[in-house]
Amino acid sequence: MRSIWKGAITFGLVNVPVKLYSATEDHDVSLHQVHDADGGRIRYQRKCEICGKVVDYEHIDKAYDDGDRTVVITGDDLKSLPEERSREIDVLEFVPSDQVDPIMLDRSYFLEPDGTSPKAYVLLRRTLEETDRTAIVHFSLRQKTRLAALRVRGDVLMLQTLLWDDEVREARFPALEKQTRVSDKELDMSSSLVDSLSDDFEPADFSDDYQEQLRQLIDAKLEEGESLDTDATFGEKPEDDDEGGEVIDLMEALRRSVEKNRSGGHPKPTKKAASTSTTKPAAKKSPAKKESSKEESSRSTSGGAGSAARKKPASSASGKKAAPKKKAG
Repeated sequence: MRSIWKGAITFGLVNVPVKLYSATEDHDVSLHQVHDADGGRIRYQRKCEICGKVVDYEHIDKAYDDGDRTVVITGDDLKSLPEERSREIDVLEFVPSDQVDPIMLDRSYFLEPDGTSPKAYVLLRRTLEETDRTAIVHFSLRQKTRLAALRVRGDVLMLQTLLWDDEVREARFPALEKQTRVSDKELDMSSSLVDSLSDDFEPADFSDDYQEQLRQLIDAKLEEGESLDTDATFGEKPEDDDEGGEVIDLMEALRRSVEKNRSGGHPKPTKKAASTSTTKPAAKKSPAKKESSKEESSRSTSGGAGSAARKKPASSASGKKAAPKKKAG
């Protein structure tokens, strides 16, 4: 890994030098756009509206337009901002870890000790562990002021940037404002379904179906060309009368779901077999699909194809209270 930022965690008179690393990476297959008629590559060019020339990125500045006037903001202008020059991660407060609502979590970064001795780093890590607290910090990265949660993951301190309070939407759905009666029998049956699907969460047990199938499609097209029969490659999609549509009889749907799971209709994902030097690795079995009604929002875009993961690993930070809003001075 290559560090993307260097600075220091500061709280009180304590200073902990650190390096910052991205904690996650994208595994999507990279695709580019082509013309459907002849397969020609589609390219985008940054062209000046005045002179008509294609402009290199190094000659591009930013500008703000208020409707009547335009001001140009150069790279030097941005570097002159006091916040941009700061190399400190200021600890604002230490809060109970369960008060950080997962909806506020954005990007994750690892912190590596950068001083001659890691003692201050280890001391801060152990203090957070033993007090079960998360540090709410403030720092600047890539021309943005960030609010973040500083917490422990294994032996490493990590930063998880937080959304600002006004960036989290408030959910108001008219259907939920109506009084809805749920019977004890329906609740018991629903609890039975939850119990039948209960297990310990192991992120390695789940895989990205979309990306695996996309790679399979690419390999098949490379071998067979445009004559590829996708039905032969993936098999025809079976019709399932139980899926889709609005559930009319909720109790019947719950009862059938419990019976289906008990009879093995929803097998649990098989863990990857460990490989040895004398035997070939066991073929990876496809894990059972666990569907979720929770919509994921992505705050970044990529040139690759979108992913439809079976189940996305949840952040270890949990709780129901929103992170306290703190205005940095």
